[in-house]
Amino acid sequence: MRIIAITGATGGLAKEIVKQLPSDDFVIALGRNVKKLEACYVERPNTVCYELDMSSDEAIGAMVEKLYAEHGYIDVFINNAGYGDFSEFDAYTTAEIRDMFDINTFATMTFSRLVGHRMKKAGYGHIVNIASIAGLIASAKSSVYSATKFAVIGFSNALRLELADSNVYVTTINPGPIATSFFDKADPSGEYLKSVGRFVLQPEEVARRTVAILGKNKREVNMPWSIAAAHKFYTLFPKIADFLARKVFNYNNLLSILHRSEK
Repeated sequence: MRIIAITGATGGLAKEIVKQLPSDDFVIALGRNVKKLEACYVERPNTVCYELDMSSDEAIGAMVEKLYAEHGYIDVFINNAGYGDFSEFDAYTTAEIRDMFDINTFATMTFSRLVGHRMKKAGYGHIVNIASIAGLIASAKSSVYSATKFAVIGFSNALRLELADSNVYVTTINPGPIATSFFDKADPSGEYLKSVGRFVLQPEEVARRTVAILGKNKREVNMPWSIAAAHKFYTLFPKIADFLARKVFNYNNLLSILHRSEK
């Protein structure tokens, strides 16, 4: 029986990931509100819920100690907690920037560091960090969110190298926009989501591809394919890509070039 822990477990993607896991997998669901967690997973066997303040390093450290004391080991740890805000760069306060980094980046790094240490000693394990395609390709009105995800991907890439000889895998899942309640807070006006509408992913598909790589030595998963292709273009021709991305939020011009080049 695998033990799989996941943060942000009341979120739309997390719920779909857990739904697609085999019922004999033991799931540790972590989130801000234990009552909401229990309501989400009341019908799932082999599931335990814990309330956690993700902005507190001390709380995260205590939780890791508790999980290993009560369960003995963790096979897969999925860092899923996070949120976004798609505002102009000069609309943020320093406190708001720090808050987003606390959840999106520092909590992921702290869990990865503490759990990774335990997995290294055990000689096996898999850390899965849910990042974003925004951590590979920046776009207008995503300055802070993109920065948090660029940091997660950079940290994960380095951590992967450090844990490679210990049989511990580190994977980043880098999806485009997902049709969940994420955008209720990130984009209340609906402007950003409308601009990227053609690339919106369904949580079922993101979850399917995530569950498929659990326990496997997979470096990263980028989706949808169109934005993954755009990332390759962005890497090869950064100045052109910046120009196109500046003109539209959603890389329509960039993708149209890619489509023409395939014909």
